Amino acid sequence: MPPESAKKTPMNPVRNTRPFALDPLFRRVTELSGIGPRNGTLFEKLCGGDKILDVLWHKPIDFIDRRFTCAIKDAPAGHIVTLTVTVQKHFPNERKSQPYKVWCTDDTGTLNLVFFRPRKDWLEKQLPVGAQVIVSGRIEYYNGTAQMTHPDAMGGPEDRAAIETVEPIYPLTQGLTNKIVRKAVLGALDILPALPEWLDESYKKQNRWPDWSAAVNSLHNPSGANGLDPLHPARMRLAYDELLANQLALAMVRHHNKRKKGRAYETGGGLRDTFLGTLPFTLTRAQQRSLEEIDNDMKQPLRMLRLLQGDVGSGKTVVAALAMLNAIASGAQAAIMAPTEILARQHARSLQPWLEACGIRSVVLTGRDKGKMRETLLQQIRNGAAQIVIGTHALFQDSVEFADLGLAVIDEQHRFGVHQRLMLSAKGKGVDVLVMTATPIPRTLTLTAYGDMDVSKLDEKPPGRKPVDTRLIASDHIEQMVEGIIRQIKTGARVYWVCPLVEESEILDLAAAQERYEVLQARFGDRIGLVHGRMKPAEKDAVMENFTNGALDILVATTVIEVGVNVPEATIMVIEHAERFGLSQLHQLRGRVGRGAEKSYCFLMYAGNLTRTAKERLSIMRETEDGFAIAEKDLELRGAGEILGTRQSGLPVFRLAELPVHADLLATARDDSRLIMEKDPTLENERGQALRTLLYLFERDQAIGYLQSG
Repeated sequence: MPPESAKKTPMNPVRNTRPFALDPLFRRVTELSGIGPRNGTLFEKLCGGDKILDVLWHKPIDFIDRRFTCAIKDAPAGHIVTLTVTVQKHFPNERKSQPYKVWCTDDTGTLNLVFFRPRKDWLEKQLPVGAQVIVSGRIEYYNGTAQMTHPDAMGGPEDRAAIETVEPIYPLTQGLTNKIVRKAVLGALDILPALPEWLDESYKKQNRWPDWSAAVNSLHNPSGANGLDPLHPARMRLAYDELLANQLALAMVRHHNKRKKGRAYETGGGLRDTFLGTLPFTLTRAQQRSLEEIDNDMKQPLRMLRLLQGDVGSGKTVVAALAMLNAIASGAQAAIMAPTEILARQHARSLQPWLEACGIRSVVLTGRDKGKMRETLLQQIRNGAAQIVIGTHALFQDSVEFADLGLAVIDEQHRFGVHQRLMLSAKGKGVDVLVMTATPIPRTLTLTAYGDMDVSKLDEKPPGRKPVDTRLIASDHIEQMVEGIIRQIKTGARVYWVCPLVEESEILDLAAAQERYEVLQARFGDRIGLVHGRMKPAEKDAVMENFTNGALDILVATTVIEVGVNVPEATIMVIEHAERFGLSQLHQLRGRVGRGAEKSYCFLMYAGNLTRTAKERLSIMRETEDGFAIAEKDLELRGAGEILGTRQSGLPVFRLAELPVHADLLATARDDSRLIMEKDPTLENERGQALRTLLYLFERDQAIGYLQSG
């Protein structure tokens, strides 16, 4: 319950402090009894944070049912049983390598408790001769006699209720046992605060969901397999809480941005006609539709915040360029920010002939530009001579000042954090923002990551793009494939060879690429190049340039070539250990070929016997080139956490919600959030106050900050 003072005085919308009731959950995990600094570090690694709250969000994945009891003679081999026995005698081990045995009996038979390297005095205290004890563990039979090695639980008759339970099993990290994790969880549950109810009462009642504290207790005390089911009422309730916090935070950002004044731009006009006249193709229906949606936004005196989602090769850059012309025709500047220098310079090259035909001056600014060159570029951006600025993270540095930035285009948004997007849009007054991604994202993830934006979708490819012939190749057939590549190279083909993703280690990825490069170099000599993420930008660009102009036939690479690289002459893509990649990543990599007139191939090499899921995933790549269909399947098979790879930023990581299982809850949370913003945008009424607690609970403090500025 809120304190009396909070009842009498409505919460000031400018106030931005965490509710006092939540303080216990935000203490360090080391404040729990029995959790020292060493274990504290291990908990931080395991739970993704060092707070007691992080321990509560750490869900059990299995359980051991210790409620099954029987007589010794009826104890089934291989099963967990809880037995009541009398200790008859101790047989200490003569040597450390031998087991220490404790002989126990009941009215029906004999049980040996077996221990390796125990402390004799401790065992004698726990299992005194003549005492009746409760032991629980897995039964095995040795020479016809029942035995239990290292019982999981032991105690006196008074401990029966505590032992005969369902014990949850948690994901662990090296150095932490399930016993220690369980102890921390029970300590956290002991200090669980009473919080106000933030759910709509009728919706909660309709779903028969428990209160928040009861749901958290149920999460960590499952009554059986049903309690682990993501559709269990307690898990559904907690998943909805998390999704509601996500959607409400995004709705508040959206509401905040929509209230900010923007600028109304003229759209279309002579500049656009000139630009379209220079294109060697006509726009697709999807491009025309998306451009119309962008034009409608830019005509309004409100800030645009729109996501342009397009599959590989769907023509996003052209749509973005036409949007930038709206700002330029109205006397403002436009900027496009890319995640890598390679991609930024590629944007510049592809846009240059079209922009020059329109008399528009563009410049490129990256981290590589230093000294006088950099000063000149900064001056041109500052005085407006540079009408379009193309760059990397360098664009939002303090030293970069625009004369009048009107539109910011951000490419591959998931490579940037939201705060970086805000930093770039803060470079001008009422800046319109267009975010682009070539990574097809399932609808549910679009809602969770980009719920603060309007969405346009490029769901068709320009005419003339040929399908890529995708084939699965076992790695022990690599020699035959190399022979085939040699024949293709003689006809003018160029080849990407992507090396395996080795866990999440850039160093190991590099080692794998280096090794493959050296093996292939023995066959292809100096007609092969290597590019990876640890190279200096200038070195990377030089190798890419040689590959683009035909000085190299084969480019060995890590996944740095995943996004945006455009070499129409490249017609073969080889991906080693394809089973280690996400489908969306494989789709991105495959999109690097099939960009020219020649037939293109993608070889997915896999090692060993594939699991059923791995076969299903790779087969999908053969069946379709629809990136959105592939992304939906990837989400279904692997879950949201891995859909874009853990290195990518920008996507929320859910601890309690499981997509796509809880996709329907996400849609409801979005609708609920919109309604909340319509009725109580400053979260002042009784439910609004409780929703503030929810936002703090899921660490969406930034959204609360938007209440300060209205």
